[in-house]
Amino acid sequence: MKMSEIFYSIQGEGIKTGLPSVFFRVSHCNLRCHWCDTPYTSWKPENKEVTVEQAVNMIEEYGCKNVVITGGEPFVWKKELRFLCDQLWYDGYHITIETNATIFEEVEFDLMSMSPKLESSTPYDRDPKWAKKHDRERVKIDVIDEFISRCTHNNLRDYQLKFVVVDGSELEEIQDILGSLRQYSNRNVLLMPEGRTAKEVEDKQLWLVELCMAHGFRYSDRLHTRLWGTKRGV
Repeated sequence: MKMSEIFYSIQGEGIKTGLPSVFFRVSHCNLRCHWCDTPYTSWKPENKEVTVEQAVNMIEEYGCKNVVITGGEPFVWKKELRFLCDQLWYDGYHITIETNATIFEEVEFDLMSMSPKLESSTPYDRDPKWAKKHDRERVKIDVIDEFISRCTHNNLRDYQLKFVVVDGSELEEIQDILGSLRQYSNRNVLLMPEGRTAKEVEDKQLWLVELCMAHGFRYSDRLHTRLWGTKRGV
């Protein structure tokens, strides 16, 4: 598979915020968010070739049993991801997979962190060709349903639906997506402010917290953005 980077830090988003973790970031993505904060995995993907065995060895070097497989989009590498998760699972790791939830593959995991992309992510003013493809592919209800189903049939697994919110006008779209699912729980729905700087996050946090309180959703911070901005490897 193609990878971009591996590093040890704390989880900055979602229900595991603050948890020390090893981040294994694959390269390449099937979508193109116009505000993507890792363009080196999507718009201009890096191409460091790595085998599953090499990936496992690199992860093991950090001596931390919490691993986050992120991207890019990990499920672009379906076969390799399955083998990687099998090995990490066998070795006793807690596995979080960060995904846009548009591609399904049966893999081992502890937390499936799904981030369906809202219309505000479509790069209309950046690349018309990608905008058309992105908008067509950005939400796959059947994939989300399948991942949630795997969690409800195995209490050892969990999921989160993490929506990146730009200005709050996306609430209706979020509710439409949730209403199309076979099942979900508000405790697993998180709203997170879009932002690549601490100020951008702070400018949105108060009204987004109020939106979460009004509708029973959870608020997700971007702790890594507050601490390091767009610096890589942290």
